Amino acid sequence: MRHSVYLHVPFCTHRCAYCDFTTYAGQERSIPAYVSALCAEVDYVGNWAPEGVSVHTIFFGGGTPSLLLSEQVGLVLATIRRALPVEEAAEVTLEANPGTVSPRGLQTLRAAGINRISLGVQSANGEELRMLERAHNYGDVLDAVSGVRRAGFDNLNTDLIYGLPGQTMYTWQTTVRRVLDLRPDHFSAYALTLEHGTPFERWSSRGLLSAPDPDRAADMYEWLSYELQTAGYEQYEISNWAHPGRECLHNLQYWRGGPYLGFGAGAHGYAGGYRYSNMPAIRSYTERFSQQAADERGTGARTVSAPPESVRKRAHYPCSPAVITHHRQSTQDDIGEFMITGLRLTKEGVSANRFQRRFGTGLLEMYGREIPQLTQSGLLEWTESKSVGAARDDQDPGGGNDQSIRLTTRGRLLGNHVFAEFLSPAAVD
Repeated sequence: MRHSVYLHVPFCTHRCAYCDFTTYAGQERSIPAYVSALCAEVDYVGNWAPEGVSVHTIFFGGGTPSLLLSEQVGLVLATIRRALPVEEAAEVTLEANPGTVSPRGLQTLRAAGINRISLGVQSANGEELRMLERAHNYGDVLDAVSGVRRAGFDNLNTDLIYGLPGQTMYTWQTTVRRVLDLRPDHFSAYALTLEHGTPFERWSSRGLLSAPDPDRAADMYEWLSYELQTAGYEQYEISNWAHPGRECLHNLQYWRGGPYLGFGAGAHGYAGGYRYSNMPAIRSYTERFSQQAADERGTGARTVSAPPESVRKRAHYPCSPAVITHHRQSTQDDIGEFMITGLRLTKEGVSANRFQRRFGTGLLEMYGREIPQLTQSGLLEWTESKSVGAARDDQDPGGGNDQSIRLTTRGRLLGNHVFAEFLSPAAVD
């Protein structure tokens, strides 16, 4: 079965006030030990992978993965290819922040095997970047995009954030048009949310920062969708647009309910019937694999120990010694998640045939009340099934007549309301 691999790199030069990801600032000295632990975890899980597992996408996320040296990225990629069967044409993405990549560094990343860059632009407005506590300016964005293209990358994503406190439609339109001038292959745009525990959330609760205006954010989203469509981008997911053939295959794996292996501090994964998460602390994570790293340094060859009996008793593949929570998925869990992630795919939606093949029951058999009601309300629609992306997943062989249920244009603005209807399907065996 085709898997994806996610590698979490939790290092940042500064932790932005809106961020609630597992990230740490000022710990760059820990990167070499962390990379060794990351390789040890990959080897560990790869040693226990069942027959038939292959990898078709790899994603370095963070944090700021571009803080790693290209040699360190290359070491991790070589470890993955040694531990797991990786398809020759695999999509390999690295997230990068403007100002943390150089033309030479991008060339060496390309040579190391990265073939897709996701650039955290967020805004082209200096005041908005300062409010977000981003370390770069728009000049850094221009330099980064120029370096990406000169290094030979033909698959570039730009991340943007809208619905910022005090952001006007004019500044948002200016940002989008400036980034469009850079001709990225892929756009991701996310509405700002005030996540619990972040400085933004605390400042807003004290009246020091205005809360995002949902109506204004909706207007910005609708304008963006029209503008990108006019510019030749196709929307294939609620928050993602791409030139045909440049859809993010890694994220499609998530949205189609496919298996993925998560490595690194705070990483999450879903494979072998389990959802699991790793410990978030860098030091605790590296200590779990320190003995393996020491063995490697002493012998010059990586050694992989068998899972301790305690690990074998409490979990199976794909869990490593870094796992702190794991949950054996029930069919009911999988059905609800399959619907919610699949409905995020605005073009493809949830295929009736794929649902039948995966769960042995029909969409309308499972959701005979919810789907008709949401269709009558104008939030869902039936359409001919169409897959997006350059590759199909294991559950999507193609061929034959098929219908899909997907969000309408109005339904995209009320996605959370629609998703809630699919959280508690009727009990199934």
